[in-house]
Amino acid sequence: MSTPYPFTAVVGQDDLRLALLLNAVSPAVGGVLVRGEKGTAKSTAVRALSALLPEVDVVVGCRFSCAPGAPDPVCPDGPHETGPGSSRPARVVELPVGASEDRLVGALDIERALAEGVKAFEPGLLADANRGVLYVDEVNLLHDHLVDLLLDAAAMGSSYVEREGVSVRHAARFLLVGTMNPEEGELRPQLLDRFGLTVEVAASREPDLRVEVVRRRLAYDDDPAAFAARWADEEDAVRARIVAARALLPEVRLGDAALRQIAATCAAFEVDGMRADIVMARTATTLAAWAGRTVVLAEDVRQAALLALPHRRRRNPFDAPGLDEEKLDDTLEEFGGGDDAPEDDPDPDGPGGGGQPPQDGPEGPQDGPVDAAEAPAQPEEPAQPEEGRGGRPAGSGEQSAVKAAEPFRTKMLSVPGLGEGAAGRRSRARTDHGRTTGSRRPQGALTKLHLAATVQAAAPHQRARGRSGRGLVVRRDDLRQATREGREGNLVLFVVDASGSMAARQRMSAVKGAVLSLLLDAYQRRDKVGLITFRGKDATVALPPTSSVDAAAVRLETLPTGGRTPLSAGLLKAHDVLRVERMRDPARRPLLVVVTDGRATGGPDPVTLGTRAARLHAADGTASVVVDCESGPVRLGLAGALAGELGGTAVTLDELRADSIAGLVRDVQGASGAHRRVA
Repeated sequence: MSTPYPFTAVVGQDDLRLALLLNAVSPAVGGVLVRGEKGTAKSTAVRALSALLPEVDVVVGCRFSCAPGAPDPVCPDGPHETGPGSSRPARVVELPVGASEDRLVGALDIERALAEGVKAFEPGLLADANRGVLYVDEVNLLHDHLVDLLLDAAAMGSSYVEREGVSVRHAARFLLVGTMNPEEGELRPQLLDRFGLTVEVAASREPDLRVEVVRRRLAYDDDPAAFAARWADEEDAVRARIVAARALLPEVRLGDAALRQIAATCAAFEVDGMRADIVMARTATTLAAWAGRTVVLAEDVRQAALLALPHRRRRNPFDAPGLDEEKLDDTLEEFGGGDDAPEDDPDPDGPGGGGQPPQDGPEGPQDGPVDAAEAPAQPEEPAQPEEGRGGRPAGSGEQSAVKAAEPFRTKMLSVPGLGEGAAGRRSRARTDHGRTTGSRRPQGALTKLHLAATVQAAAPHQRARGRSGRGLVVRRDDLRQATREGREGNLVLFVVDASGSMAARQRMSAVKGAVLSLLLDAYQRRDKVGLITFRGKDATVALPPTSSVDAAAVRLETLPTGGRTPLSAGLLKAHDVLRVERMRDPARRPLLVVVTDGRATGGPDPVTLGTRAARLHAADGTASVVVDCESGPVRLGLAGALAGELGGTAVTLDELRADSIAGLVRDVQGASGAHRRVA
């Protein structure tokens, strides 16, 4: 077994280490979500935590790690007799992004359940993680239903597995740790709220700290055992401190003053529900125990707020994470200080100073991650020239970016047909979850039994198989897998006209608001998004296809306008991007959204070139929609003509709103040319 990197040797990242240690002391805090750029020791710190956790006593032979003194009465391996067990190190179980539901929660042998009436259960990762740590790297890339399952298990402390009326329950109490890179996409706000604490990590910009990181990593790679031995004393000290804090935790008193501060802070930052209050109370109590105190102080409440509230303030993917510390301090001061610390406080430094294990080495002072400050107010931009006659602006030079209008709820745009892409909420697809539409022979392990089809397949062979009793004689060849229809996520590729004809302030603000609304819709429907802009002489991939919808919103916000309208360049660039994406992810179907007034200028015969580029997409069968941005009393209908060449549908900015006609759903026209009526 390889020697893990020592936890106390991690340079900096004080908030990350503190959050992990608090959960090691009290798993009731609710786990940690670690957000940050790649290469910031997220995975290293989590894996190193296992060496600090005290050993656990388990029933010998129990696959679910039951405690010998209090075994689970409904353990599938039980019943167990109380008595002495064996000790083993606490486990850190990793959940891979591509894991199936059966790998996570376990699987039942349906064949034996039907034929023999026995519950043959193969435990999953939730059982392996019981009384340990469940680590999910890139949790934002995990399928939503898997995230729901593991968060429900973490909240209830147990896992339920049900297959066609046969159910198994087992204990699943673990410390949940998730890591993610926000550039690759966000978690839904509902799922963010289920993590107790969150930490933002970033690489230090201090040369001395970066030198120390490299020095320690090279020393570890050269001789892991010798490097770990150098940090053995520090590791033992932190391990003993965890044990002492666990023992002290039941004696910590959360006074009325601290409770009032917690409630006032959650109310001041307008977090939804009461989970934040509860998590803050548990975190503040654990911070006091970690500092060796039995009384919660105001500084504990402040630190708890910084760890428990930032991710709960996000209302949509475009909200920046973080907490206004000045507002936090004002709230704590307004509602009074915490209870006074006793004079014989064994650790006067508190969690701010003595909350972390000491580190040696020439590191100097270490600052934790700083929450993103609010952007300063931008000065009012100079007025842009109004459109002239025929929709042309008075000037064709580049103009500064304008702010987007307020986003709104859009109509649902979907790709026709039945896909097989990643699970999502946009277009119809064959999925593992959804309504049952039929059955087939299983390919590999059986996951969703179609009971009626299985009985129908087995029934004609009962006499030949010598059936004598009431039970049905079932063979593996009789089993049928249920086929289900649900929804998939698509690749939504935005092609946005940023030329001079779109540059009027009011129009471009409305266009940006519409694209922002579509981006929000894509986030809610779990799509990948990409952004291409065209203006002047060429088109630019402003954002390659990604799951990070907020990154697309940032690119959109700073989009300048002006110049000619190279429509063909924008469509050809989109064709290249989609060609590459089809090779990377052939199952994910694209949806092309062209935002333009339909004009094409610049170069020889721009209209003909634009028509030819549009027909390339139609030939590929790409589902498309054109958002018509033309305005004014005289309209040329160029966007509608472009939609016809694409084999798609045109919709105006006003028609894009979901509330323009109640219940309106628009199916995007595919390459077949069969237009669907708006219902």
